[in-house]
Amino acid sequence: MTDKIIVLVTGGSVRECKKIARHLLDKGLIACANVIPMVRSLYRWQGKIADEKECLMILKSAREHFPALRAEVEKLHSYSVPEVIALPIIDGAPNYLNWWSGELGGEPPPATPPRKARPKPVRRRK
Repeated sequence: MTDKIIVLVTGGSVRECKKIARHLLDKGLIACANVIPMVRSLYRWQGKIADEKECLMILKSAREHFPALRAEVEKLHSYSVPEVIALPIIDGAPNYLNWWSGELGGEPPPATPPRKARPKPVRRRK
């Protein structure tokens, strides 16, 4: 078992989900967000069955970040009772899990990625 979690969050629109995802990335609470533009949600709400189009986010985080992640989602979300569900990650590819860990917490990444240096040409002597 790892300390990693997948957090499922549904939202009313892609725009809302992207806004929340970018905020969570800026705060270092998630390593990645997958935004699935359209899912169909059927659920019971206030005694009636609802049938709605929603957007689904799959967020990659860690258990220690869940309380802050949940609080941020609840603060930004348009729903009065947003879905915020954490599922454990039992195992995964070590390189991916290491990347995942490295992207959580700490300083947010720079707004624009640094420019890559051009490799110097190799000159061969004749």
